[in-house]
Amino acid sequence: MHRVHNFSAGPAILPVEVLQKAQEQLVDYQNSGSSIMEKSHRGAEYVEVHEGAIEQLKQVLELGDDFEVMFLQGGASTQFLSVPFNLLSENETADYINTGAWSKKAIKEAQAFGHVNVAFDGSKESFTRIPRQDELHLNADAKYVHFTSNNTIFGTQFATEPQTNGVPLVCDASSDFLSRPINVKDYGIIYAGAQKNLGPAGVTIVIIRKDILSGISKTNIPTMLDYRSHAGAMFNTPPVFPVYMVKLVLDWIQEKGGISYFEQFNQEKAALLYNTIDDDDFYRGTAEISSRSLMNVTFRLATEELEQRFLKEAASHDLMALKGHRSVGGIRASIYNACPMESAEALASFMKDFRSKNG
Repeated sequence: MHRVHNFSAGPAILPVEVLQKAQEQLVDYQNSGSSIMEKSHRGAEYVEVHEGAIEQLKQVLELGDDFEVMFLQGGASTQFLSVPFNLLSENETADYINTGAWSKKAIKEAQAFGHVNVAFDGSKESFTRIPRQDELHLNADAKYVHFTSNNTIFGTQFATEPQTNGVPLVCDASSDFLSRPINVKDYGIIYAGAQKNLGPAGVTIVIIRKDILSGISKTNIPTMLDYRSHAGAMFNTPPVFPVYMVKLVLDWIQEKGGISYFEQFNQEKAALLYNTIDDDDFYRGTAEISSRSLMNVTFRLATEELEQRFLKEAASHDLMALKGHRSVGGIRASIYNACPMESAEALASFMKDFRSKNG
């Protein structure tokens, strides 16, 4: 078996143990004679997987009975639409914190349903940092405060949740979900595409507080976008195999020691790369130090020509998917939960060697 050092921003690396487990069961799930992908989503085998994944996710996040967990489709991008469709009316206001491309997309969708107060606009500084609490111009009457916890393109991340004086937080947590503890009580909705920290592409996790759910009173929401359709039930055929993979990843997370383990592990990986960047001025981090992401390490070199050389030589050392997002260029190393320390060490070693030869 040949495995490269995979720094893809998403779909991203999965734990080898999880892939091997899925491989073992792919054709014949638990000696049942067929694959989990071939079974009815109403059948006992899949229902056990589905409900087990929900319960495990609640355990990992320490969610109480006051939250519903749903496995939906359409990616986080559909949630940009679903959140305001369910929660926001034309005479109401929602606060949105604009820290990057995904925040901008969420703002655009919300503006079709009600008033959007942009509490902070990071575009004025090219999205190089996360706002301080005293920079947030929040509306006391807001229905919710939306933020993107980690920004894959610009390599920035909220170190802690924004303080909202009791207004529910709605979070796009797609790229740092389960990478560190969160203050669950502050959230009304958490949504995340699975394909970075929790599984393959194809399933989106939506966690919604039950009082938020019961407070939805709109009658014009299309059935598939209405959170009430999916609460406590499988309204339509779920993405069976991605949910099964999520269950295996949750098993792996718990075996490793849960979120507290990954918080420390991710800090160590990120510190190794950021210390290499900061050693001199050969590499230049693109995010302000206080806003740096533990998931997506972004940096530049002196010229684009030198960056292309870096990427080409890195690939020859099995260091793959390091090209920055097409909108910003540069280099990006995505080091999600499943990225092993060996990959971070290999990249740091290559960076030092490349600097010694080209500095």
